[in-house]
Amino acid sequence: MNNMKRLLLLVIISVYVAILPAYSQIDTDTLEKADTLSVIYSGKLRFQDSHTVSEVVPPDSIDVARYRKKHFWRAAGETVGFNIGLWAFDRYVLDGHYAYISWSTIKENFRHGFEWDDDHLHTNMFDHPYNGSIFFNAGRSNGYNFWQSELFAIGGSAMWEMFMECEYPSTNDIIATPVGGAAIGEVLYRASDLIIDDRASGGERFGRELAAFVVNPMRGLTRIFSGDAWKKRNTPGRNFGIPPISVELSLGGRLLTLWDNDEGTKAGVAAEVNIEYGDKFAETTKAPYDYFTFLLEVQGIKSQPLLSRAEIVGRLLSKEIVDKKDLNLNVGLYQHFDFFDSDTIREERNSSKLFPCAVPYKLGAPASVGGGVMFRYKPLPIMRIDGFLHLNGIALAGILTDFYRDYHRNYNWGSGFSIKAGANLNLWNDRLSLRLANQFYKIYTWNGYDSDFDWSTTPEGKPVNVQGDSSNSSFNHFEASFSYDIWKRLYFTAGFDMYIRNTNYDGLTIRDGGTSTISPHIESKQLGFHLMLTYKF
Repeated sequence: MNNMKRLLLLVIISVYVAILPAYSQIDTDTLEKADTLSVIYSGKLRFQDSHTVSEVVPPDSIDVARYRKKHFWRAAGETVGFNIGLWAFDRYVLDGHYAYISWSTIKENFRHGFEWDDDHLHTNMFDHPYNGSIFFNAGRSNGYNFWQSELFAIGGSAMWEMFMECEYPSTNDIIATPVGGAAIGEVLYRASDLIIDDRASGGERFGRELAAFVVNPMRGLTRIFSGDAWKKRNTPGRNFGIPPISVELSLGGRLLTLWDNDEGTKAGVAAEVNIEYGDKFAETTKAPYDYFTFLLEVQGIKSQPLLSRAEIVGRLLSKEIVDKKDLNLNVGLYQHFDFFDSDTIREERNSSKLFPCAVPYKLGAPASVGGGVMFRYKPLPIMRIDGFLHLNGIALAGILTDFYRDYHRNYNWGSGFSIKAGANLNLWNDRLSLRLANQFYKIYTWNGYDSDFDWSTTPEGKPVNVQGDSSNSSFNHFEASFSYDIWKRLYFTAGFDMYIRNTNYDGLTIRDGGTSTISPHIESKQLGFHLMLTYKF
């Protein structure tokens, strides 16, 4: 198995070293056209019944041509430089034990190969994909398209895993970092593209460059290295112009409670950002992420994580099937990034080992892709229904477990599938809107451990390099909300969420008191209620 893992690593590095420089030499005109042409909008929205931040503006052809120029060595230098800088911070500022590297640790990493690591879920499923977005944008900001930039994310991740830590390279990181990094990275690249304006000067120019740097640090650095950060031009310098984009910002309160056994509640403030970018009903497109949705949910609730939810759905390609006055139907291929996090609501819990653990749920799925359907139906002038359906394969996910514990691990690794569906009902020109959505995930953990084995006889004294408990888990999130326009674009929003986690532990024996239970089934439920004010920009 280790030989196979080392072979896989060599293939990845070989592809990165051999193919990526070649991209700067070959004619990639077809790829570049797919990256830009489908986002040249006419300047008018096909559907005027949605709030948008600004009028649609097509990209300037001069800017599009300039962004096609590739700078391989600058992109590679930024990728390597970021890794070295991050290692130096870990080594000399944080004094992290994992940062004490040498030629011996590098040789041992290649000899041993990959294994599953035991960092926190948010570290593996959100922080590392964000690092992957830095690598991705080293390529994206230097003239490479979406698919080419993914090679920089793979190369940067492989360099870090093999060279920059004395811990063994991580199987999950080499998947989550580049794949999840592409999702986050493209969203940040397009967001920063909306901010920059090379026609501006003075305080406005400084503010725009600073904001773009905060949103997309690697693009900000690239603009400094190239001098674009202060060059004044007659064009805005945007690769995509200004597509149709809507932004909703919500702020209010949230209450959380466990469903069973009256186990307490927690309440506090919460905020949510919801962005829809592009035309979901584009006739035919092959430009990745010319349409995407982005959701970020944060909260200030005692004992709960600050970041409770993050979701990205990015279109990779699509085709419109029905285009009528009152009905539109579009099918396509979509990439998904999903992250749900929670923590203890009540510390004092039933002492039975067969009772759900204190944390109700955790789920991260940074590597997911599948088919999707978008539809719009307008049966009456005052009524509009928008909906979606997605069926996805999940290459990598982490989901909370009630039993396996090792270092920071309280979750199992696995793969599986997800089904997402939802509909929005809008009445009286969006004065009143109702929303229903459901997300179902099925995750299978196949590389478990023998619960009857005496692990005290091993050097570590516990199972290592396993995905967790052999199990199959389901996670379901249902949400319902309504919004009412109370003043101009300010809405009153109320809603609730229901989270249900079910886990079947295959072949696991749990000894609780004087009894033993084989293959236990454990269910955990949480309800959430929120009242918010929502502003639709």
